[in-house]
Amino acid sequence: MELKAMQQMIHNFTTEKGINTEVSVRMLDLVSEVGELSKEILIGANYGTRKLDISEGFKSEVGDILFSLICLANEAEVDLEESLIIVLEKYKKRFINKGHIGSEK
Repeated sequence: MELKAMQQMIHNFTTEKGINTEVSVRMLDLVSEVGELSKEILIGANYGTRKLDISEGFKSEVGDILFSLICLANEAEVDLEESLIIVLEKYKKRFINKGHIGSEK
């Protein structure tokens, strides 16, 4: 599925369910979901004592993060495909100039 189609599908869902909200609320929700994935990683790696086990809970939390990110973009009226193209170009230039994509000098 293309990003535009995913954004539209999520927009339709949130509008139908009446759960659209402010960008700030969506950002807090995204951060919360990232925290929940972090907990799944701690559990899946037994707090660093074994190799990470990718569980159904892990996959579900990744889905929650994607949903929350798409909701955030929708509320801010940001086209995710356009954003991704912009950031890929930025990373390509950094890699050419620095040999890595990190923003540090």
